[in-house]
Amino acid sequence: MQDNNNENSRPHALGLTVYDLPDPLKAAQVDASRTSAGRLRMIIVMLVCAAPVLASYLTYYVIRPQTLRHFGTLIQPVNPMPDIMAQTLDDEQVSLSSLKGQWLIVSLSSGVCDAPCQTNLLLQRQIRASLGREKERTEWVWLITDKQPVSKELMTGLGDAVVLRVPPALIAQWLSAESGHELSEHLYLIDPHGNWMMRFPASLSIEQAGPLKRDWDRLLRASVSWDKPGR
Repeated sequence: MQDNNNENSRPHALGLTVYDLPDPLKAAQVDASRTSAGRLRMIIVMLVCAAPVLASYLTYYVIRPQTLRHFGTLIQPVNPMPDIMAQTLDDEQVSLSSLKGQWLIVSLSSGVCDAPCQTNLLLQRQIRASLGREKERTEWVWLITDKQPVSKELMTGLGDAVVLRVPPALIAQWLSAESGHELSEHLYLIDPHGNWMMRFPASLSIEQAGPLKRDWDRLLRASVSWDKPGR
């Protein structure tokens, strides 16, 4: 009995489990595979986010122009808005690029604003108002290319227009008129990214508001998946 107790009290050897060390080459391959998979997922996410924008432009610029007739002239490639300083009628300095984020219908003229200029401003105001709830995605812009004062009578009709004075030489590097015409004779459509992408015929009349609005409506519908009201 005493011998059995002695045997139980003897120390036993500890059991040891031996683990293999990881292979450095395999570990590096696994890390590289994980990195590649992560990059691939990131690229897929970026493409998914950009797909609505790309699809709307592809539809409008590549597919639909083959079957649709446009009242305005599509500018291809589009011409990006220059990063230049403009001036409000209160003499405040603002960047022209601050207008990005909305669809813009733009006219240019002297501050005197002759009869064709007034017709353009009236067209801009009426067409934007006729867009209904979509007008919140648009703004009408009058760019004044000189220092001439704007009359009080004209100011009362500008309402919620954006009015800025701009250097004419710099604007001429962004927008251009049809051959034989002046910049002030046209209306210009700018997308929310600041790209000039359509020019409407010179010397428009009020009766031509319908075809102009149809072009604008098509662009608004084509961009509805990615362009939202406000900046």
